[in-house]
Amino acid sequence: MLIALWAQDQKGLIGADGTLPWHLPNDLKFFKEQTINNTIIMGRKTFEGMGKRLLPQRTTIVLTSDRDYQANGALVMHDREEILAYVKQQEHPVFLTGGAGVFEAMIDDCDQLYRTVIAAEFNGDVYFPEIDWTQWKLDHVIDGIVDEKNHYPHQFEFYRRK
Repeated sequence: MLIALWAQDQKGLIGADGTLPWHLPNDLKFFKEQTINNTIIMGRKTFEGMGKRLLPQRTTIVLTSDRDYQANGALVMHDREEILAYVKQQEHPVFLTGGAGVFEAMIDDCDQLYRTVIAAEFNGDVYFPEIDWTQWKLDHVIDGIVDEKNHYPHQFEFYRRK
């Protein structure tokens, strides 16, 4: 099962200069809860934006067209077909975690979407690609906690393919 997992502001912004444009610990906790002991797939720019740092207790796949690219401790794959063959062999969900190019290339292959929507607007340069929402059914929504550490109202939305 392939699940796209991302956070965005209310206008669809997902990135700023290779990083997240907000600090929202509750969303980071959600990301960890979903992906722990599973596989995450990200593009080269996203991986490098994280300082090429591997997240603990996760298998990391870096998707890049650069056949010579190396990512210490991560698997490197080069195309959609290679990713889909890997996903098919897995017993646990595999999470597509960005960036925009990876989402655009693979969103049609996803079985589910987990989207955090932050009720605020930020400055940045990367937006989530257009998606055909008629292909998706909202399964449920969880309201995020707003407190002294989580300053922005947010919701976790869970979609299934129709």
